[in-house]
Amino acid sequence: MALQARLTITGRVQGVGYRDWAVATGQRLSLSGWVRNRRDGAVEALIVGDEAAVGRMIDACRAGPALARVDGIDVEPVDLDILPDGFTRLPTA
Repeated sequence: MALQARLTITGRVQGVGYRDWAVATGQRLSLSGWVRNRRDGAVEALIVGDEAAVGRMIDACRAGPALARVDGIDVEPVDLDILPDGFTRLPTA
């Protein structure tokens, strides 16, 4: 059974390559999901996969790419009926 989590990452996370980094990291970990900028300056991500891979992604998101400064990360468990296929970047919401 896949673990599902929605992350809200705050700090200097826009304009620093965070979304591209998150897509590459999610794909490397064989996760499904997406990442997008939010109009409030945060980055939001949905990650779906086995527990170990989801945990590694959450840990990686706490640091982010080299130019990012992550001030906080909110992890919310979710239970979606329709799961994404692959890990992609979505438009700003």
